[in-house]
Amino acid sequence: MSETQQRSRNIETRPFDPLAAAVRDWAKFHAYRRTRQEEDYPGEPVMHDAEFERVRRQQDPLYEARRVMAIRDGELAGNLILEFRRDGSPGCEDYAPFVTVWGGVLRAHRRRGVATTLLGVLLSFMERQGKTTATMRVHVPEGHAFMGAIGAARKYESAENRLAFDSLDWDELARWQARATTPGDGLTWETHAGRVPLERLAPLMAPFSALINEQPLGALEMPRIRYEVQGYVTWYEDMDRRGGEHFLVLLRHGEDVAAMCDANWDARFPDRVYQQLTAVARPWRGKGLAKGVKAAMLNLIRARHPEVRMMITTNAAANAPMLSINHRLGFAVHREDGTYQIDRETLARFIAR
Repeated sequence: MSETQQRSRNIETRPFDPLAAAVRDWAKFHAYRRTRQEEDYPGEPVMHDAEFERVRRQQDPLYEARRVMAIRDGELAGNLILEFRRDGSPGCEDYAPFVTVWGGVLRAHRRRGVATTLLGVLLSFMERQGKTTATMRVHVPEGHAFMGAIGAARKYESAENRLAFDSLDWDELARWQARATTPGDGLTWETHAGRVPLERLAPLMAPFSALINEQPLGALEMPRIRYEVQGYVTWYEDMDRRGGEHFLVLLRHGEDVAAMCDANWDARFPDRVYQQLTAVARPWRGKGLAKGVKAAMLNLIRARHPEVRMMITTNAAANAPMLSINHRLGFAVHREDGTYQIDRETLARFIAR
C-alpha cells in the first residue's frame, strides 16, 4: 500500500521528513501540532517552532523514527510516528520484532476513517520491515475505545503523577534522608548534579539495567530494557544545546548500587523537573532507601533550582511500594495511561473488515 495512495473519504497519507520539509510544510505542521496538543494535553507548555524543528532534525544513533501525515479534504487531519531500533546498533536483533507507535487525529476529523487509514500505513510498514508487534500508549477516552475496537490488548497501566514543591515538608524529608543509612551498614552517598561523567556512567549501565528490569512491566512483550552510554551521550549533547541538567543520587554498598534515583531539569520549562527511575536492589528493600534517595533528590533540586515548582513522574499502577511513597510525599494523579500492543495478524484482520 503506497503512503501517497488516495484513500476512502478523501484521505491520503504523505511522509513528513523533518530534514527535507519546506518552510510552508513546517508552518502547516506547527499549526496542526499546536491544535493537537491543546486537545489532548490542555494547558501544557508548547515548544517553540524553531526549537521543535531542531529537535526533530536530530539523528539518534540508537533509534530511528518515520513520520506520516494524514490529509483529509486538503487539511492535515492526523499523524503517525513509527519508532524502532536502528539497524546496526548494539543489540538491534533483540528489538527487531517491535515498533513503537505514536500519533493521533484532530477532533474535527475523528470517526472519518483517518485513524484506520494511518493503521494501514502501519501494517504496510510492519509487513515490509518484518515487525510483529506494535506498542501504543493512550490516555484520552477515545484512544482507549479505539484500541479496544481494533483488537489491541491492554498490557500495562501507568499514571503521570505530579508533586507541588510548595506542599513539601522539608523537615520530614531531611529525616527520610538521614534514616536511609545507619552506622555499620556500609552504605555511602554519591550525588551528581548537571552531568554524570561518562567514565562514571559506564560501570553503572549494568546495575541500572538490572534495576529497571525488576520494575513492574505488566504483560508487555518487549526486549530486556538496556541502559546504554551512547544514549547518555546523545541526551547530554541535546541538553548542551537547549539547556538542561541531569541529577543522579546513589546509595552504594562498596561498588554495588543499593538504591538510585535520577531526574532531569529542562531549561525550556524551568518551573518543573522530571523524575525518572527510583529503584532499590532486592537485598536492600524494606529499609527506607527509596524514601532516602527521593528525599536527597528533592533537596538537591531545591538547592540547585529554587525556581522549580513541580516534579513530574510516571509510575506503574502495579508498583504499590513506590505509589505509597509518592502518596506520602504529596504526588497526585494528573493523567492515567494505558499501553496497548497489537500483533500484525490482528491488525490485518481489523483493516480487512
